[in-house]
Amino acid sequence: MTDRRERRWSQQVSRTSNALDLEPGLFAWDDPRRIALALQAAAETSRRRKSPPFRSAMSMLVFYLNRAGHSLPAHRRQVLEQAKDELRALYGRPRQGPPRILQARAVEVSEHLGPLEKGPLGDHRLETGPLHEM
Repeated sequence: MTDRRERRWSQQVSRTSNALDLEPGLFAWDDPRRIALALQAAAETSRRRKSPPFRSAMSMLVFYLNRAGHSLPAHRRQVLEQAKDELRALYGRPRQGPPRILQARAVEVSEHLGPLEKGPLGDHRLETGPLHEM
């Protein structure tokens, strides 16, 4: 069995890493563009990073997403995924759109439902949560 400290390496990185000076509460913001701009500014001004600015900023965002794992609410994950696309755009890289898992779920749900029907608010919506027994 692995030592408990070895399993918690990401917590250690979270506490001690200082490659980027991030604004407090950055990952809790609701505006993906604002998150991306703050990450870009932190990466551009840091002299302690070892990678190019884009890679450092994206790595920090992906690290947070992976560390939060399944405990991250769907809305927060969606905002942070959008922030990844905003960050790509800031550095002149192509946007990637929704994560593949959400695309696959949309196809799976639409195949089950057939053509999209209007929701209670008159808009077309797909459920992004777990699928129930059909």
